[in-house]
Amino acid sequence: MTTLSLRHAIWLTASVALVAGPHAARVPWWLTLLVATLFIWRLYLARTRHPLPHRAILILIVLGASGGVYLHYGTLFGRDAGVALLVVMLTLKLLEMRTPRDAMLLIFLSYFLVITNFLYSQTIPTALYMLACVWFITASMIGIHHLQGQGRAIRQQLRTAGVLLLQSVPLMLALFVLFPRVQGPLWGMPADTQRGATGLSDTMSPGTLSSLSLSDAIAFRVAFKAAIPAPKYLYWRGPVLWDYDGRTWRAPQPSFSRLTYEAQNNPIAYTVTVEPHGKAWLFALDLPGLVPAQSMVTPDFQLISTRPVTTRQRYDMTSFLEYRYGSAERAVTLQRALALPPQFNPRTLALAKELRRKHSTDRDLMQAVLAMFNQENFVYTLEPPLLEGDAVDDFLFKTRSGFCEHYSSAFAVLMRAAGIPARVVTGYLGGELNPIGDYLIVRQADAHAWNEIWLPDAGWVRVDPTAAVSPARIERGIGAAVAGATTLPLFMQGGLPFLRELRLSWDSLANTWNQWVLGYTPERQRALLTRAGIEDATWRTLAALLLGVSSVIVLILVLFTVHRLRVRVRDPVRLAYIAFCNKLRQRGLVRDAAEGPLAYAERVGRARPDLARSVRDFIGLYVDLRYGKAAPSERVMRLKQLAREFSP
Repeated sequence: MTTLSLRHAIWLTASVALVAGPHAARVPWWLTLLVATLFIWRLYLARTRHPLPHRAILILIVLGASGGVYLHYGTLFGRDAGVALLVVMLTLKLLEMRTPRDAMLLIFLSYFLVITNFLYSQTIPTALYMLACVWFITASMIGIHHLQGQGRAIRQQLRTAGVLLLQSVPLMLALFVLFPRVQGPLWGMPADTQRGATGLSDTMSPGTLSSLSLSDAIAFRVAFKAAIPAPKYLYWRGPVLWDYDGRTWRAPQPSFSRLTYEAQNNPIAYTVTVEPHGKAWLFALDLPGLVPAQSMVTPDFQLISTRPVTTRQRYDMTSFLEYRYGSAERAVTLQRALALPPQFNPRTLALAKELRRKHSTDRDLMQAVLAMFNQENFVYTLEPPLLEGDAVDDFLFKTRSGFCEHYSSAFAVLMRAAGIPARVVTGYLGGELNPIGDYLIVRQADAHAWNEIWLPDAGWVRVDPTAAVSPARIERGIGAAVAGATTLPLFMQGGLPFLRELRLSWDSLANTWNQWVLGYTPERQRALLTRAGIEDATWRTLAALLLGVSSVIVLILVLFTVHRLRVRVRDPVRLAYIAFCNKLRQRGLVRDAAEGPLAYAERVGRARPDLARSVRDFIGLYVDLRYGKAAPSERVMRLKQLAREFSP
């Protein structure tokens, strides 16, 4: 029975370690330690030629690892528990690997483990790393077929694997383009119910954080069909908060309706690619002009997906930047927008009554509050002091420092106390233009809160009190509003133009990857095939087309390989001799079919004494190479040179 050498054990162990390495940060620490110990154990056994462990020992390890996985995850099924078990089982397979058959099974399982890494990340670095893993695993498989002697050199083994992968590229592209797509991705991110350091939530509690750390993680990207609107229009609508208990604003349970509004300008068209966030929220500029597929809209114009956004989603949108809606709002809705908890914020309520006595119209009162924020000693900061007791009172009359949540909350309470229906709208404001890809990047740091108030002559009207305190936040983004703040992400602090350009270049590449690889949906497949002249792209048509294209690709590769093999098996010594004889034949010195090289050289020497020396030198080297021991390649090159330079 053929056994595996230390060399093969090292290759196979390294292959498993490479592909399982990224999972080390995802599985429990004790499982990572167990797997590392098993790797070392297998290499030790191969080095010392000790026998592999008894199957009973492996069964005990399996039972112990399975029990630990169950205790940690509460199940043996699902993505995380399944991947943890697969890593353990694949590592244990190393400890019962005795024959080439066992090694081939291990290699196929390693290929399968490559796929599991894409359950967690589908980025370009992940794809490149997995490609390197496939290259190394393939090189290991090539080494398995050279068990005798020392096997191939490492460089040759990797080179052969690289050639095989390059040959597979045309077939891979054909499968990617033509394989019938299914609705939805093959994998997605699990829903994350935790709110990050910044971003959105369906609740808002101003004053509970003394420092807001911003994240430069991307929320979504937007590609406009025409020019990008001015910054004052870049309000990306998210959850709308109605209910206030004195400390926290909350969004109600969503109900759904039709889009009803009065557009006052032409719509703008754009495409949104939203990153996974675990909620059902979709985003659009105020005011959305349509509802994307597989989504609905609430009466307050929030877009809600029919399922949580656990994978990257791309949808086309239109919006109206000038609009009017809600003029005929129902009385029960307006009453909800006036509700305030009793016995909270007495000083704020008194201020609202005083403002109402001074200003007869709702617009004048609204402008008075904005002027107060603008002209008095209010500060926009990401590091406000904590608020105590009556949070709005504490903010308006004591701290006067905060970010958008503080100002939108205080403004809504003042409006409601003065008899003006108001609500808080959360979402994102602005975005960063990527000039390389000509699209807008909206980050979690761009999360924002503003207000809508209801006016009898206008319906719901957007008001942003933060703009009165920090106009730079609206016009130039969060980085300009709090320039120099230590809570800003590194790339938003300025002074790093080279790194910023590098980051934008990388983001443009990542966006292209997202759009054309990860975002290759059935719709995009149909559009691509339609441009290629294939109108009826049913699954039967795609299957037939894929079969035909794949057959052509395989046939071309086979013919190319056969041609290479035929060229490779030709004897260069014999080819040089034939070329030499052809030159003599052109001068009438034809070699007889049964005439040997020495006899032929002797006859040519008698007929052409002037060629006797050249012919004798060539034929002597030819006979030595043809019938003697294996000669170095330098002598073969010399023979070819003599044949090439010979001129009878």
